Amino acid sequence: MPDKVLIITYYWPPSGGSGVQRWLKFVKYLPSFGWKPFVFTPDNPSFAVRDDSLLNDVPTQATVIRFPIWEPYDAFLKISSLVGDKRSVTPTAMVSGKPKTPFQKISTWVRGNLFIPDPRVFWVRPAVTFLGELIKREQITTIITTGPPHSIHLIGYRLKKKYPSLKWLADFRDPWSQWGFLDSLRVGRLARGAHRRLEAKVLRSADDVITITPFYVRQFEFLSGRKVSLLTNGFDEDDFREFIIAPTDKFVITHVGTINEKCDPRPFIAAIEHAAANKGFREHVSVDFIGEVHPEFTDFVRSSTASSFVTFSPPVPHKKLVASYGQSSLLLLVLTGYKDAEGYMPGKLFEYLATGLPIIATGPEDGDAANLLKEAGVGEMIDGYNVSKIKDALIKHYARWESKEAIATPSLAQKYSRRAITRQLTELL
Repeated sequence: MPDKVLIITYYWPPSGGSGVQRWLKFVKYLPSFGWKPFVFTPDNPSFAVRDDSLLNDVPTQATVIRFPIWEPYDAFLKISSLVGDKRSVTPTAMVSGKPKTPFQKISTWVRGNLFIPDPRVFWVRPAVTFLGELIKREQITTIITTGPPHSIHLIGYRLKKKYPSLKWLADFRDPWSQWGFLDSLRVGRLARGAHRRLEAKVLRSADDVITITPFYVRQFEFLSGRKVSLLTNGFDEDDFREFIIAPTDKFVITHVGTINEKCDPRPFIAAIEHAAANKGFREHVSVDFIGEVHPEFTDFVRSSTASSFVTFSPPVPHKKLVASYGQSSLLLLVLTGYKDAEGYMPGKLFEYLATGLPIIATGPEDGDAANLLKEAGVGEMIDGYNVSKIKDALIKHYARWESKEAIATPSLAQKYSRRAITRQLTELL
């Protein structure tokens, strides 16, 4: 009989985006290592991106349990509609750094200071009651919680108190008390203290604490005084089995993923405007941002000379996203502007590496992503505000493309495959 593991996660298909990929891929490969996964997830979650194609990755051996959740967003939206501001309190807008309307300012403050650690906290009590019966019935001995939302970890904390023999792994895809988004939510002193106390309970009580980058490992070890395990994100080899690079008559630069208010690609746009002084570059370059983009950035681009060669595409299903990599000449990663950006290694970076295409990245030159790019030998991290250096790198990559220089094959494929990282997870289990 396979061992059983219960994974408690807010984000699960058909929700799309990077927050889903990590545990979807773990669940996909766990059965091949002798584990039967049970996945507990909301029946009616709020999410910004939908991707039904990801349901194809859920293995038949997995038991997915969807349980109703109550969140305050619907109530806020109803109030918002009464004051004529229907978009101000969507889940995405609630983490906007610059609330503009009075109602949005109030709702953001309420979100940050009264719903601790987050608006999904109302799911904790009913989830614990339901899961207690499931754990006893299925004789589950191991549970995993993954956040954000960090209220998911409170479910693990209460289950551990109720059933001390349970083995509990707490997985942090982002920081908690040190999270930059707390600044966006206008979190006050008292609320920050509550975050720290809840975080400390989780870090102290979990049998293992997991996170995704070396920087976060050091951060959580400092906060907890205990060993923290590193399980990075990765890429799924199955997604790239039919991947091909299709040369185009354009020098196509592709950025994948969200551009929010904390991300600052404006220096990159300034650099590409300078590079466009070269007539050949200007006539051939095309830049596409695929995913959710903050309107202030789209307005900035449309008012610039770069508007003639920069386009914005909505989120696409993951399978189509992988195909779009193959129509690119250069892949763009922007970490500029994020708090603690030296600790960012987003999932898309590993997919970038899997393509073997050259990568240009802007952000801290001594961070985790910079080290990974050096290790792979397929890209470089440039100080995000050094416009001149970014421009020079763009001209270099354009010259390589123009000369039809051969593209190197990926050097880190096996090390960062989802299957290999799942093997590491099973060693912890």
